[in-house]
Amino acid sequence: MIRRSLPRWLLALGLMLLAAAQLAGGLRAAGSTVDVVQASGAISPPMAHYLTGAITAANQRGAAAVVIELDTPGGLVSASDEIVQAILASRVPVVVYVAPSGARAASAGTYITYAAHIAAMAPGARIGSATPVSTIGQMDEVMQRKVTNDAVAQIRALATLRGRNADWAESAVRDAANVPADEALKLNVVDLIAPDVPTLLNDIDGRTVQTVAGPVTLHTAGADLRPVGMGIIDQLLALLANPTIAYILIALGGLGVFLEFSAPGVTVPGVAGAIAILLGLYGLGTLPVNWTGVLLLGLAFVLFIADLFVPSFGALTAGGLVSFVLGSYLLIGGNAPPGLEISRTVIWTVTACLMVFFLVVAVSAARGQFLRPKTGREGLIGAVGIVRRPLDPDGMVFVAGELWQATAESAPDREPATIAVGVPVAIVTVDGLRLIVRRATAEEAATAGVAMMLESTNAREALAETGPV
Repeated sequence: MIRRSLPRWLLALGLMLLAAAQLAGGLRAAGSTVDVVQASGAISPPMAHYLTGAITAANQRGAAAVVIELDTPGGLVSASDEIVQAILASRVPVVVYVAPSGARAASAGTYITYAAHIAAMAPGARIGSATPVSTIGQMDEVMQRKVTNDAVAQIRALATLRGRNADWAESAVRDAANVPADEALKLNVVDLIAPDVPTLLNDIDGRTVQTVAGPVTLHTAGADLRPVGMGIIDQLLALLANPTIAYILIALGGLGVFLEFSAPGVTVPGVAGAIAILLGLYGLGTLPVNWTGVLLLGLAFVLFIADLFVPSFGALTAGGLVSFVLGSYLLIGGNAPPGLEISRTVIWTVTACLMVFFLVVAVSAARGQFLRPKTGREGLIGAVGIVRRPLDPDGMVFVAGELWQATAESAPDREPATIAVGVPVAIVTVDGLRLIVRRATAEEAATAGVAMMLESTNAREALAETGPV
């Protein structure tokens, strides 16, 4: 019996060992994957959404670590706080790597770097300048002191938590101190310097860090890298959160609405303009904007449109341009966080384009006022024709490809004029279906000569059908 059951026990034991090996291999595979996240640009709400989502996903997958490649001029305090909170709440170690060479972790980036379980920099990178600035105008002394002290308390708490240089961190907030990578390593601002991500992962392998779930030992040497890019929606939101893009969208949208009012029924400019304005307003809604600036931009386009219906001789358009420039400067104040300001070059370029556009519109409208009508009753006045039946004073004139009943003009103190066949005449006015004409001057006849010669053949054919002259 024992010999007969032995193969079954061996088979079961082999299956158990195989399952254990597969499970262990799966755990090693899960633990040897490192998520790599790119954080380049201003720290904005869409950027915070992207980074916190990547950290949450890494925790759910049980990745070995998350590496955030950081290169930022700074950004919003609210967005920075959201990212810091996600790092502090992560069970997976988060490595902030200020890279590539020449990158910076300025302002809000300094807080994010200090919050990381491991802080690293590429050679030639820099960190610091973490002084908070107001997004709503100049702060008074008391408010500035409150904001600064709060920022100091936050960064010192992060430094103490991660065992980094708290005094330098305070100087970065109070005095906007800034240091390159090699000095940051000497001052214990960061933990190490690495030229690239694989080298960084090899260097931190075996280190133990304290996470919210307790101490975690890193096993990252030779780990598989899993790039975590922005989704399409996050990319779109990040693009709209760029104040320059939002500003240009509002300007183009306002121009589209103006074109719709100037040529009703075209539809496409109006619809596209309305969509652009709404997208621009969304982008501004994620930023610290001065809404007086937004209202001034809106007033500018109201004045542009009003000039279409009010004979202001361009005064409303000029006022609109002034309102547009003022609104552009007030839209994002001079104390905007780094990376969230509108370039003055962009403001004046957009304004110049609007000025050129309205100048072209004004010139075209002015030229239209002086052009002689081409069709209808007004289009006949001043035209030159040829007499085809003698005017005595009534007869027939060939003009604009047609035969017309005509009467020779006469002064009140003279006998009615008589004009022979073939004489060029100029149309003075139109009385119903009859033309009132006079002899054309030599200059008028010469100007119309080519056209009259081309029409002569048609005129003779038409007269042949109507009978002898």
